[in-house]
Amino acid sequence: MPEGVSLQALAEHTGSTLQGDPQLRLYAVASIEKAQVGEISYIRDAKYRHYLQTSQASALILPPDMAQAYDGNCLINPNPYLAYAQVVGIIYPTVRPMPAIHPSAVIGAGVELGEGVVIEAGCVIGASCRIGAGSWLHANVTLYADTQIGQRCIIHSGAVLGADGFGFAPDQRTWFKIPQVGNVVVGDDAEIGANTTIDRAALGSTVIGNGVKLDNLIQIGHNTQIGDYTAMAACTAVAGSVQIGKHCQIAGMCAIAGHLSIADNVVVTGTSMVSHSITKPGVYSSGTTIEENALWRKNAVRFNQLDKLARRLQELEKQLAALQNKGST
Repeated sequence: MPEGVSLQALAEHTGSTLQGDPQLRLYAVASIEKAQVGEISYIRDAKYRHYLQTSQASALILPPDMAQAYDGNCLINPNPYLAYAQVVGIIYPTVRPMPAIHPSAVIGAGVELGEGVVIEAGCVIGASCRIGAGSWLHANVTLYADTQIGQRCIIHSGAVLGADGFGFAPDQRTWFKIPQVGNVVVGDDAEIGANTTIDRAALGSTVIGNGVKLDNLIQIGHNTQIGDYTAMAACTAVAGSVQIGKHCQIAGMCAIAGHLSIADNVVVTGTSMVSHSITKPGVYSSGTTIEENALWRKNAVRFNQLDKLARRLQELEKQLAALQNKGST
């Protein structure tokens, strides 16, 4: 069995208050439902509070209010989810390859690589790209020419940065391809998920800010700008020339129409269609929740009747107002 990590060390690393045995050693992290002896888990939501009495974990990570009702070993932290993430990093440290360029990688002319860069198998780095110090490209990443990557970035397998933006001018009954002569610029400490694509700008740059986190299978259109520390979940598509602010959270399977802007500190919930600009911070949603098909079909019919119903209601309101005016004279 591995040596494990003491509860004291975990408390110090996460800035948590320790309750219980400081010398207790933890060997794994597990979900609250399945955690066993030698493992640590966490609770951050009141709906899991009942596990305080039944969990077999050797230690828990708890918010202060729950810790008051627990007499076992625990780390007390106002942000148990963050503390959990930090604990995972200690117990399961990331094994980073030594700085190197894999022999199968293709590196174009004029490429600049910072100190400590890792380029894994099958990567293709186009001409005049720049990759900042400490960045890590997993296998089969493609950077088209002139792409710029900041420091300490992580780009996962299959990601493509700098492909042509979707630009075509109608030419009678066909399409004339608009040359895409800009590039992609990624700031420091960004992470880009597997098979995510970021198009080069038509003119200028498509910009991904510092600390931005993009999940897998995301499409970012040309000339879009994503502000620092914004996070975006899988299968979201962002059209071209969109301005997304800082510290936003965009959930999965959202669609964001082109040429609009989203303010700082905006949260967009899952499967939402953003069809107009959002000018104020807050939580925004669109679409409907899932329901039984028979009920959904009935509601879909009623939705198509809304305009007629609204017009009938307006007419009835006019008639009622007329009767009230007649009665008052």
